[in-house]
Amino acid sequence: MAETRPEPHVIVLFGARGDLAARKLFPGLFRLAGVGLMPEEFRIIGSGRHEPESHEAFLQQVREALEEHGPDDLDEKAWKAFAATLSFVSSSADGASDLEEAVRAAEDELGGDVERLLYLSVPPAAMEPMVAQIGESGLAERARLVLEKPFGHDRESARALNAALHEVVEEDRIFRIDHFLGKEAAQNVLALRFANGLFEPSWNRDHIASVQIDVPEELGLEGRGSFYEETGAFRDMVVTHLCQLLGFVAMEPPVRMDAGALRDEKAKLFEALRPFDPARVVYGQFEGYRDEEDVAADSSTESFAAVEAWVDTWRWQGVPFLLRTGKAMASATRVITITFREPPLRMFGLEDGVGDGARPNQLVLELTDPPRVRLELLAKTAGPDLALEPAAMELSFGEPDNGEERLEAYERLLHDVMLGDHTLFTRADEVERLWEVAAPVLEAPPTPEAYAQGSWGPDAALELPPAPGWRLGAG
Repeated sequence: MAETRPEPHVIVLFGARGDLAARKLFPGLFRLAGVGLMPEEFRIIGSGRHEPESHEAFLQQVREALEEHGPDDLDEKAWKAFAATLSFVSSSADGASDLEEAVRAAEDELGGDVERLLYLSVPPAAMEPMVAQIGESGLAERARLVLEKPFGHDRESARALNAALHEVVEEDRIFRIDHFLGKEAAQNVLALRFANGLFEPSWNRDHIASVQIDVPEELGLEGRGSFYEETGAFRDMVVTHLCQLLGFVAMEPPVRMDAGALRDEKAKLFEALRPFDPARVVYGQFEGYRDEEDVAADSSTESFAAVEAWVDTWRWQGVPFLLRTGKAMASATRVITITFREPPLRMFGLEDGVGDGARPNQLVLELTDPPRVRLELLAKTAGPDLALEPAAMELSFGEPDNGEERLEAYERLLHDVMLGDHTLFTRADEVERLWEVAAPVLEAPPTPEAYAQGSWGPDAALELPPAPGWRLGAG
């Protein structure tokens, strides 16, 4: 994290009255202000089609968001200081002249060189018209644009969206958010790999048998039926979050740890990612899905996806990557499991006391906050006999003791945008390539199989992996 504060900013939140703004954006900005990581001078302008009844009503909306999703005890002094930076100006696809005037007035009020950040938390169908409006109104001048996924729904729409964006701003002013990359646990993958001589020498096909990335959810649709019907688990999670995590696990070491070098290596990795084979993909739909609000009675949308992926490089040739995600699952524990190969000579058999439940050595990276790392291995039992039992070494992370603040994913990413740091954001070529990898499945999707709520998905998904060490659960 940078030691200096960002430069003065005017931040425009499109979709300021929406769910994401309430749950993540306003609480994230408020937290950054509280820990001294916001600019010394800033203004936040909310915008959207539906204007609140009054300025006071907008402030009350933000306050309620902070009370529900922010700190346990809302500090009144901190709230008053934050509220003084807030305003709301309506905008629509028909024009944003009032908003453009408000932005320039806020910049004049701050004085000097002021950065402009435009956060587009809008529905997918509104993205391209909103981008065009931003360009026509002059709001894009000097602005950094922040986009929420989905970045298109296939390769053609992704290319069209990127073309529309590049008509308005250069690629180096675009920040495509994948909040999984903002999690400390995801960044810890890079730290474990490239900062420790223990792991990197064995991080290859000679020592690793398989990689499993699990991102299950216990919850169902939570009122997002209309969005999910258009998207599904494969588009929503696999082509975005899970593939980005795969990139961190499988990429080659960058020449230096900066945005350009890291994203270059990730893009190379995605070029080597073999297009998904529909025959090695399992879709599922939890029982009761069709009874959810805004879901078609005959819906074939998948709420679960399991994918076998392959990376055609010298490092990873022959190593399966198993990606799995779903809703209404047995657990919400999100993990990356690295399964190591067995020793070339097995000197200890099962009769030595290991038991049938023993797994190969596994490195388990829990994507929790704070992160946890567990190395599972075999060790001698206590006593006179040379018998083995499963054992584990755990590395846990408490609160930082170096004066830094642990930030949640959106807090970290908002701060990085204000600093202009692209390290944890996806690039246009990455997005387009991942849609190419996904294309065979989108063109010939599997038929979803029913699975019970609170289970680990359809039975077919448990038969998918060819490698040892596949975990039924995610923990």
